[in-house]
Amino acid sequence: MIADDRNPTIDDVARLAGVSPMTVSRVINGGARVSAATRERVQAVIDAAGYVPDPAARILARGGGGRIGLLYANPSNAYLAEVLSGALAGARAAGLLLMIEPSHAGDPAQEAEAVRRLAAGGAQGLIVPPPLGESAATLNAIRAAGIKGILLAAPPVEGLFEALRVDDFSAAAEMTRRLIDLGHRRIGLIEGRADQSASADRRRGAQAAVAAASETDLLVEAGDFTYRSGFEAARRLLAMHPRPTALFAGNDDMAAGALAAVHAEGLQTPGDVSVAGFDDTYLAASVWPALTTIRQPVAEMARCAAMRLAGKEEIDTEFVEHRLIERESTASPR
Repeated sequence: MIADDRNPTIDDVARLAGVSPMTVSRVINGGARVSAATRERVQAVIDAAGYVPDPAARILARGGGGRIGLLYANPSNAYLAEVLSGALAGARAAGLLLMIEPSHAGDPAQEAEAVRRLAAGGAQGLIVPPPLGESAATLNAIRAAGIKGILLAAPPVEGLFEALRVDDFSAAAEMTRRLIDLGHRRIGLIEGRADQSASADRRRGAQAAVAAASETDLLVEAGDFTYRSGFEAARRLLAMHPRPTALFAGNDDMAAGALAAVHAEGLQTPGDVSVAGFDDTYLAASVWPALTTIRQPVAEMARCAAMRLAGKEEIDTEFVEHRLIERESTASPR
């Protein structure tokens, strides 16, 4: 029933039985809300496939005293605060202890060591926010530890890692269309880190929106999701002739840096240059003027990831919902 020689996973059983992984988990752990016919069908697949449940996963599913881990290496304190608050809420609701471990993105040895520390501390599942969710070193270390990982803001890894993310392409296209609708025809895009797929997806979304409009240019500069990189990229964009009338940054930190760059040039936002961000962290409403941005429900994604690791919540959609939040930093160009 399984095409290769690896041990079958709960996702294999779910696919073969035509149910969700949550339903398989309920059958394994004697949970309610499963019909007799479904229970019988799932059990038949389990028996035929030779699936053996992971003991750690069973501990988590039953709740009470289990531990999960959160890795972090994100340069944005605002983003990390959202992840942490959501993960804590989810762990508390599931009756789990949340262990938090810093990692060092780009250093394979240290990334692997961070995973090993959490596994040695008893973590039976990990929440993995960006950029670590797309790091081979981190993913391989989680595989080697034999524990489950749920990725935030990264693509899933089929059969191994589930993921929670927004549709970055559609979100960026929506924001770019809004700027075009306001009358902007030269739009500067400040990209995030090149090693994160969200950066490329957001660029493609912005490009698609511009391609569908007439007489509109997209000017792209690289950043790395930090405030300083947003400031420097915005300075380069504002030095162009003619300069863009709107700047769209790949996260709120870079958008805040772009706001500072506009002010440093003696210009005004939104009168001279509109500025938009992405994520809707607390920073977006704290700067002046408050940022128009894409709301990515980071805290809710982290909460859901913790509940999913506990076997108490399903991930049954490809993307979670995003929303465009319009504030004072965008307007029609003068």
